[in-house]
Amino acid sequence: MKKIKLLLEYDGTNYQGWQIQKKGLTIQGVIEDRILKVTGRQSRVIGASRTDAGVHALGQVATFRTESQLDPDTISRALNALLPQDIRVLEASQVDDSFHPRNSALRKSYFYIIANQRISSAFLYKYTWLITQSLELSLMGEAAQILVGTHDFSAFRGTGSDIKDCIREIFSLNIERFWRLDFMTAALNGEFIRIRIEANGFLRHMVRNIVGTLVEIGRGRILSESMLEILNSHNRRRAGPTAPSNGLFLERILY
Repeated sequence: MKKIKLLLEYDGTNYQGWQIQKKGLTIQGVIEDRILKVTGRQSRVIGASRTDAGVHALGQVATFRTESQLDPDTISRALNALLPQDIRVLEASQVDDSFHPRNSALRKSYFYIIANQRISSAFLYKYTWLITQSLELSLMGEAAQILVGTHDFSAFRGTGSDIKDCIREIFSLNIERFWRLDFMTAALNGEFIRIRIEANGFLRHMVRNIVGTLVEIGRGRILSESMLEILNSHNRRRAGPTAPSNGLFLERILY
């Protein structure tokens, strides 16, 4: 039996997240169904990151075991022929059995896109959080740097999470404003903000809760110097709201 590694890209709009659930369409469920059709055997697909409902991925990594004699390239082509167009296999390869998409990961990066303007583009509303109020990036940037390093991120853990070890290391947290997004062969003009976070791992809703808190700081509803108090409180109620899922992208995973 061999282990196949998949590099995946998907638009999460129509899915209830990565992980299989009792109800609703999921990325994992769809991929497992198509692998069954290709190989003739049921295989459990393990993903590097359990993205939430509506979250997108440019570089999700997953593995599955199979007794199929098909080579990775053939498996990739066969899956893409059967998968819906909003899920794509970018690359397939055979890996050593010791490789684990989640446990072997050294770094993961996500980015979040905000449309900081009055009217959302008809083409970008599925991929950005529209905020019409002006945001003060200097204050957001000051607060963001407080989170860089190794900390207990309990204050940014999703409600209902049962993970006991909330220690994570954020390697970088950058915020930038830009004025156009390239789309197809055109440029969509506007005012956009990208928040990019790279860390050794993330808690459930951690990125979205950090983004929501930074936005509140940018709006002036939370003082930037309060970020350290929020972090040290380990209390989710002290942080800002959870940002909508549609603006979040899993960018890449490094091994």
